[in-house]
Amino acid sequence: MRHKPQNGLRKSEWMVDDVTMHQAKEIVARLHYSRGSSHTAVFRHGLFRNEDFPLYISGCAMWMPPTNRAAKASTDGEWRRVLALSRLVIEPEVPTNGASFLLSQSVKRIARDGRWDVLVTYADEWQGHTGAIYKACGWEYRGLTVATPTYVKNGVLTARLSTKTRTHAQMIDLGAEMIGKFAKHKFVKVLR
Repeated sequence: MRHKPQNGLRKSEWMVDDVTMHQAKEIVARLHYSRGSSHTAVFRHGLFRNEDFPLYISGCAMWMPPTNRAAKASTDGEWRRVLALSRLVIEPEVPTNGASFLLSQSVKRIARDGRWDVLVTYADEWQGHTGAIYKACGWEYRGLTVATPTYVKNGVLTARLSTKTRTHAQMIDLGAEMIGKFAKHKFVKVLR
């Protein structure tokens, strides 16, 4: 494993490219606190050191449409043209600014695609995330979501309880533990 350098990422040494679902799911399973992701994504962008491409992925951004409710709350325009960043992960040894480089390059690729007007993402208070990466990349802060019950099993996120998921009793029966109610910081980026 490489050690994280003290200085920032040199753009000339790194690149962002499309990755397979297998590549995306593997790095997310290793690095994201949820230990998993959806089985589908509209976009999957990987961060690569030029010398490692295409064999070793150092970060990943996965995008998919949000729920109808989240999409409608994120735009005054056509809610079907809203896309959500569902996972963003970076290997610990990636230099400073690696996440912002991956995110900005991923957003540029989505903007060139032309199908999406608005991007939305969330920073989870449960994990102590504040959304600093999104602020640094020029996303607009839209406040906190409603705090929802959060369940873990064996230390891994199992579910966020809502009216469309299991009940509290069902979660307990599955061996999950409610660790509290947590909100998320919401961020939006308007592409057009």
